[in-house]
Amino acid sequence: MSLYIGIHDAEKDHMPEKTFPNLALMKLSAYHKRLGNIVEWWEPNRVYDKVYSSKVFSFTPENKFLPSNTIKGGTGYGLYSELDPVIDRAFPDYSIYPNCDYAVGFLTRGCTNNCEWCCVPKKEGSIRAYMRWEDIVRNDTKKLVLMDNNILSIEYGIKQLEELSATDYRLDINQGMDIRLIDDDICKILSKIKWIRFIRFSCDTEYQLKYFEKLALLFDKYRISKSRVFIYLLVRDDLDDADHRVQYLHNICKNFNIYAQVERKFEGGDVPTKLQKEFAQRYVYGRRYKKENWSEYKKRKKLT
Repeated sequence: MSLYIGIHDAEKDHMPEKTFPNLALMKLSAYHKRLGNIVEWWEPNRVYDKVYSSKVFSFTPENKFLPSNTIKGGTGYGLYSELDPVIDRAFPDYSIYPNCDYAVGFLTRGCTNNCEWCCVPKKEGSIRAYMRWEDIVRNDTKKLVLMDNNILSIEYGIKQLEELSATDYRLDINQGMDIRLIDDDICKILSKIKWIRFIRFSCDTEYQLKYFEKLALLFDKYRISKSRVFIYLLVRDDLDDADHRVQYLHNICKNFNIYAQVERKFEGGDVPTKLQKEFAQRYVYGRRYKKENWSEYKKRKKLT
C-alpha cells in the first residue's frame, strides 16, 4: 500500500522565486518514489502519512501549520542529523524543482578549518571524500553546481576537479574556496575548467588579503579573467575592518566581484544591525565602495 508523503521546503514559504533546490528533499523524494509512495509538496489542508521539512537558514521563520510529528532536518532547525545512508546515496529527484537546469551535489564533505563563524565542522566533521562527479551529473544538462565547503583541502577534491577540467561539463562551486590553498598547480586546473560564470572565494579576515594578490598574478599567468572572481566577504561587528578588506580587494583588481555576507550564527537569535545591513546592501552591493570609503559614506548619509 502506497504512503502519502508531504515534503516542505521552508525557504520557499518566504522566497517564492527561490529556484535553488533542496538536495535532501530531492533525495527523500527519489527514495520514497522508488518504494512506490506518492510524494507531493506539503499542503496544510491535506493528510499525509509522513511529512518532511527542511530548513537551511536559522533566520527563516518556521511554518506554524506543520503537523507536530513533522520530521525536520537542516541547519536552519539547528539539527545536524544525517540522512539514512540508503537515502543519502539516492540520485536526486529533480522533477520536484522543474526550473532547475543543473545537477547539484557534493564531492567532499566537512572542512579542515574550525572557523568560529562556521557550523560545517560541527555538522560534518573534518574533510573527507564523499562522491564521484560521475555519480552527480545529469544526462540532460552539462551544468554542475557543487556545494563543497573546502574542496581544495583534500587531494581527492583536487583530483575530481582535474578530471572535470577534461570534460564538457560547466561548473560552479557555490561556496567560497579557500584562497590560501591556491597555487600554481591548482590555477592550472582552474584555467581548464569551463565555468558557468564565477570562480568563488572567501575573504573572512585581513590575513587572507595577501593571497588575493597572489591569485591576481596567477590568474594573469594562466589567462583567467579576473572578472570571474567572486568574493564572499564576511561582515562582522567591525565594519571598519570589513571596509579595509573591501578597499584592499578593490585596489588589487577593479574587476573583482565582492559580495558582503553579514554574519548570522546558525544557532539563531542574532539579527544584523542597521549599519551592517547598510554596509552590505547599499555600500557594497550598491557598489558605492568604488567611489568612496565607508567613513565617507557614513558621513555623507549621516549614519551613526
